[in-house]
Amino acid sequence: MSLDLSDLRRFVTLDHGLAVVSVGRGDGSIASSLVNAGVLDHPVDGGPVIGFVAAGGARKLAHLRRDAHVTFVWRAGWRWIGASGSAELVGSDDPLPGFDQAALPELLRAVFVGAGGTHEDWDEFDQVMADERRTAVLVRLGRLFGNPDL
Repeated sequence: MSLDLSDLRRFVTLDHGLAVVSVGRGDGSIASSLVNAGVLDHPVDGGPVIGFVAAGGARKLAHLRRDAHVTFVWRAGWRWIGASGSAELVGSDDPLPGFDQAALPELLRAVFVGAGGTHEDWDEFDQVMADERRTAVLVRLGRLFGNPDL
């Protein structure tokens, strides 16, 4: 079965965008954690990317600064979709060439919404993101795989 990003966009909605994200550690082992992730447009070139938000002090950011390879798995019951690719970081500690840092609050909102999130007070959301030095992790899709239709 051939999958594309429209399949992933639909699948993300099944469980709040919850995905296991795995990155490589410096010692060659794998670090995995649970994130809300979804598909959005890249803020510079408009191409599709998979995005999630990480707290400024998260170890996964240190790992991604060293090795940008990322693998995700979303599941809904026994159905699942996996994706892998290469990450770019966009945050107060990780400026992205061509991106206006003043637009970071809007980007963090777009990542959150792309993963199925909603918020009643976007000003409060923006303040929390700034206080926690949140970073957008944007992943260019390299491979999409899985069994979403059991």
